[in-house]
Amino acid sequence: MADNTVDGLRARYGDRWRWLAVCTVMLGTMATVLSATVVNVALHDIMLEFGIRQGQVHWLATGFIAAMTTTMLASSWLLDHFGVRKTLAGAMILFTLISIAGGFAGTPGQLIAARIGQGAMAGLMQPMGMYLVFRIFPRERRGQAMGIYGMGVILAPALGPVLGGFLVDQLSWRYVMFAPAPVTMLGVFMAWRFLPLPPSRPEPYRFDLPGLLLLGATIGLALDTLNRMQELAGAEWRIGLQASAATVLLVLFVVRERSARHPLVNIALLRNPVFVYANLGAMALGLALFGSTYLVPLFVQTALGFTATEAGLLMLPAGIVLGITFPLAGRLADRQSARKLVVFGIALFAASAMLFAVSDVTLAFGWLALWTILGRIGIGLMLPALSTGALNPLPPEQLGAASSTINFTRQLGGAFGVNIVALTVEFGPHSDGLPTIDAFHSAWWLVAVFVAVAAVPVWRMRA
Repeated sequence: MADNTVDGLRARYGDRWRWLAVCTVMLGTMATVLSATVVNVALHDIMLEFGIRQGQVHWLATGFIAAMTTTMLASSWLLDHFGVRKTLAGAMILFTLISIAGGFAGTPGQLIAARIGQGAMAGLMQPMGMYLVFRIFPRERRGQAMGIYGMGVILAPALGPVLGGFLVDQLSWRYVMFAPAPVTMLGVFMAWRFLPLPPSRPEPYRFDLPGLLLLGATIGLALDTLNRMQELAGAEWRIGLQASAATVLLVLFVVRERSARHPLVNIALLRNPVFVYANLGAMALGLALFGSTYLVPLFVQTALGFTATEAGLLMLPAGIVLGITFPLAGRLADRQSARKLVVFGIALFAASAMLFAVSDVTLAFGWLALWTILGRIGIGLMLPALSTGALNPLPPEQLGAASSTINFTRQLGGAFGVNIVALTVEFGPHSDGLPTIDAFHSAWWLVAVFVAVAAVPVWRMRA
């Protein structure tokens, strides 16, 4: 039987075993982010096939991100009890089965349920990469490693719409559900070969299931409340009731986490100001990444008349440029101030959103691609710097909980970002039942303002 201890892997593969391990967790990240974004170019076809409006179809994106956000904090407990190898392989197997089932969905409810299931497994996989990088790489090489790993986080949403557009136009929207399955099956094989066994495990402790249920209920109810605001007339009392219930659940969650012996959220981490500011920046990153990835294809297809393939190709130049930029950003994160890199990235993304907000129907494809490139470079500069700035000051025993927490806040920003963007578009002017370009302009201005405001807490990072 192969020796999968750290010493055994080093003896078998030499120093390159670290990079093989990074590539393995990067596959899981690529599959999850691909699944989160590839469906966006299929939304138009899904709406037509099932006869549903944007107010319901956006749950295919929001439900996925909400489930991923909720389960993400469970990864720390799983890492402590089973290690990265078993946890990642198990989540990948379940993710594959759920993806295949979703491709055969016969109703909108079945499809949304499959997307929620995908998101739940994705939430377990997402923190693994950051955790592994900070456990197996020395401090001075973590930024470089995060730059390589982060290519999976960034390239997947850049290339996902291209793949999705091709599958939708040439085959069917159902193939966007099947698409991640081969990636995760390869990931299972690589996890068993290249990921290390845990050197030691802490004493077994009880999982904070009440905390997870309270958190999931809070996020789900809050997102549903935002969704119902799209049809506000006559539903004011219900929306107010749900908002109040979500607030009560949030208070109960905080009380639970403060009193639990092994809480889902490590409250001690939130006493570190640098970590708190980095998490606020991560929320802005999530809003920028998922909000813009949701908005760009819908904007160009609905307001500008692009096909699904053209909408996907619009993201391709950004993916290529980002593939070159991201490792450089990782190296810079090892040498430069994290807050300066993040603030510069915020400025680039905010500029990109503002350029989209003033674009019109006569703007050429090349200019739209350039605006997309600008925004993606901004996001690429933010991710490695936020990770190193937040986690470098922490001791190794806190890395599992810290990586789960910062991934959680990034996804939380994404979940609410997509929902707020969808709400803004729905409230905007419509023609023949579809949002006009002015509705999308309002959404772009909102994204630009939210991201720009995040520069204030990020600048207070002292790392």
